Amino acid sequence: RHDRLDAPERFAAWYHALRWSSLSVADTARFQAPYRAGISVESYQFEPLERALRQPRVNLFIADDVGLGKTIEAALIVRELLLRQRLRRVVIAAPAGVVSQWREELDARFGLTFVVVDREYLRARRRERGWQFNPWKAHTRFIVSHALLRDPHYTAPLIDLLKSDRAGSLLVLDEAHHAAPSSGGRIAVGSAFTRTLRGLAPRFEHRGFLSATTHNGDSNSFSALMDLLDPTRFVRGIPVEPALRREVMVRRLKSELRTAGVEFPQREVV
Repeated sequence: RHDRLDAPERFAAWYHALRWSSLSVADTARFQAPYRAGISVESYQFEPLERALRQPRVNLFIADDVGLGKTIEAALIVRELLLRQRLRRVVIAAPAGVVSQWREELDARFGLTFVVVDREYLRARRRERGWQFNPWKAHTRFIVSHALLRDPHYTAPLIDLLKSDRAGSLLVLDEAHHAAPSSGGRIAVGSAFTRTLRGLAPRFEHRGFLSATTHNGDSNSFSALMDLLDPTRFVRGIPVEPALRREVMVRRLKSELRTAGVEFPQREVV
């Protein structure tokens, strides 16, 4: 009967909820993650998510200016790929000082539970399941500090796991410029952290790097960093072509976004 029909506004709400909750892996035009997060997302923060969904395998460098929300942009990508069942394992590597911040924001704002990998975590897992147990199998979402990632005691079991189970794995490298060789030389051998990432990063199916200072002024250092992100497009020691860089990098400055109408507090140094 006509008097039992829902009001147009109510029916539209139901229809749109159904449409947005039935996204497929191949549908890159609409997102779910922003509606599953307890945050207010700015329009410019959708671009990294859109770029990531267009890539068959995510190789994305989020190089936005300080304060533009690179953590939120990366978390949106993680949430969306999980909803689309393109991810089964996520490892976030961050400086030790922001590990707790990453875990709290992912939990409070995105409803994602991550386990911090540290000495206590390894000790507890091996006490429960024996010394032969691979601690990276006990969970699917981890946060680990850069310092511990350099330790083979932590990375060797992860590499062993990824050798046989690479599909659906994502590495998010926060402050990625720490992995770039500091200076010159055509080969750009780099630090122990650089060598660790060269052995570890290619094991993941997807990779996302975050840094506001991507280039330290040395071309070989920058190409070595981009080679860690996407060894198919870039080779260390070979200058990075701008066209290829634009395919994998999202970089916006506050001054550019102010021109586009986004409001940011203006810093005045006295």
